[in-house]
Amino acid sequence: MQASPESHQQGGPGSALVIALVGLAAALAVFAIWFQWNQTRRCLGFYGPAVARSVQAAPRVELWTLQVDATGRQVVAHDRLDVSDARGLVHLRRGLVEDANFTWQVAPVGRRPLREWDAALAFFSATPSGPPTILAFDLDGEGSVTVVGQPGHVQLGRLAKGLRRWLKATRDGESSSHVSQ
Repeated sequence: MQASPESHQQGGPGSALVIALVGLAAALAVFAIWFQWNQTRRCLGFYGPAVARSVQAAPRVELWTLQVDATGRQVVAHDRLDVSDARGLVHLRRGLVEDANFTWQVAPVGRRPLREWDAALAFFSATPSGPPTILAFDLDGEGSVTVVGQPGHVQLGRLAKGLRRWLKATRDGESSSHVSQ
């Protein structure tokens, strides 16, 4: 006995399986987007989208050692290293935009003393016309990070220990090169 032409047009268990798999794929994609957003929403609020994008994708990154200038009124980069190709930078970039790596609590009002900022990462865009995005770090105690030129700071949380270790290894290692000032 042969199947009638109408039975081929009705679809069968194979069509239902394909529809179910497409539906599952769409649901998983929505979940993945939501999950990613949920992991980075506080960082995006603190940094802003442009800074977060620069942290993630800037082609050139420099590590600056900071100190207060002779006037005592501003912080300057005492030493600059090109760390664009440094080991672990990819992981550090990712860690800098994940909410779970920071301690999110209300930061004290007002500016922190200039002497507290120890190091900075400067993220340079591919176009040399704009200023770099600079994250300054206070590495003492619980540690903090701020975006230079923006108000506020946040405690480093679980990122602090790894950041200190990465900074030391990078400064001491051969993966960095000095940059002229």
